[in-house]
Amino acid sequence: MTTDGDVRDERTTPSSPNGARGGPLSGVVDPDRPLADLGRRAHPSTLPASGAWQEGDEVGNRRFVPITPGRPFALEGGGQLHDAVVAYETFGTLDADGGNAVLVCHALTGDSHVAGAAGPGHLSPGWWDGMVRHGSGIDLDRFFVVCVNVLGGCQGSTGPASPHPDDGRPYGARFPVVSVRDMVRTQRIVADELGIGRWHAVVGGSMGGMQALEWAIMHPERVGSLIVVASTAAASAQQIGWWSTGRRIIRMDPAWRNGDFYDAAPGDGPHEGLALARMVSQITFRSDDVFTDRFGRELVEPLDGFHLWQRFQVERYLEHHGDKLARRFDANSYLVLTKAMDLHDIGRGRGGIDAAMARVQCPVVTVGISSDILYPAHQAAEIAALARAAGLPAHYHRLESPHGHDAFLIEHEAMRDVLGPHLDDPTATSHRSTP
Repeated sequence: MTTDGDVRDERTTPSSPNGARGGPLSGVVDPDRPLADLGRRAHPSTLPASGAWQEGDEVGNRRFVPITPGRPFALEGGGQLHDAVVAYETFGTLDADGGNAVLVCHALTGDSHVAGAAGPGHLSPGWWDGMVRHGSGIDLDRFFVVCVNVLGGCQGSTGPASPHPDDGRPYGARFPVVSVRDMVRTQRIVADELGIGRWHAVVGGSMGGMQALEWAIMHPERVGSLIVVASTAAASAQQIGWWSTGRRIIRMDPAWRNGDFYDAAPGDGPHEGLALARMVSQITFRSDDVFTDRFGRELVEPLDGFHLWQRFQVERYLEHHGDKLARRFDANSYLVLTKAMDLHDIGRGRGGIDAAMARVQCPVVTVGISSDILYPAHQAAEIAALARAAGLPAHYHRLESPHGHDAFLIEHEAMRDVLGPHLDDPTATSHRSTP
């Protein structure tokens, strides 16, 4: 987040001395180590217990807005938050009438830094910097872009790493379950703060697409057009299975400490659990063709007989991405946000998915990725079909790409071809692909 798969430095993965690609935390496993130790790798003593942004850290381009100051914020699932805030960033210039505002919703491990360079407060460049820029698909010469770190996240908005108002200690496992609808309610507060009565468009990929859908259903009068990329109207059993596996991996890490790990010494946080959860999800972010073409069956170390701990290049790649996430994310936020994705169902409490889509009042554009195994293209096609059945202008685009789910973060030119015309004219039919 980048989004689900971290692709910001995809082409500059560090190399090992023997030329194999891999991250600085990846190392050759010693086959002589006791079996009890082989499940965990050493992590640098400089690695904080959590990669969450904390008060006192560099603010960067973040701005903050309180949620329901002076009273609790009631969550869909029955929980409450007190003194909560959300962090957001803006890019471009807002027109006097507010008509050029575009909300970009981030995915699982993203944040408000959708565009711009790395710098103080922002460890990485914008996660969609190839799309949100001057002269690009979401053109900052024309549009005012807002991106909000979701509630439950870890880059400025209130989440599990934030201090609990009762005792000042991080919420940890005390943090309540949040839903995608709760995220949207906080984003509406940001829109009100900025004086934006109606978005020109709401755009999102993956978990961001879930938020975009809920925006158009919860506040149809405030959404001019809806663009949903690589997402779904309701989480499937397989998707729930993948994300729940990651949550269990984190909880099984002894360093997770029942969610109360924030005072652990650097290097002693649940980095291994979070990294392993990311390794599992990273497989779903790519396609078999990409893994085969890039890694094949190559080994990291030269083959000199067989031993159980020999690693293939693809293993090193997955370890690299797992270790990267451990540096910049919070294990409890991973639990909270993947649960929110599993709970996602636009039809819940609304009489079903068809009835929910009937609430939408704007043109709908969906993008499915041909090689996406996490949120298959047919799910994006189904959203467009539901919108058409509700009498809405709706277009489905099938993006042909070998890159899997993360293609929308990689295929900038193709995404510009889709987004550009629809931001110009939401009813445009150029580049249209039918299911």
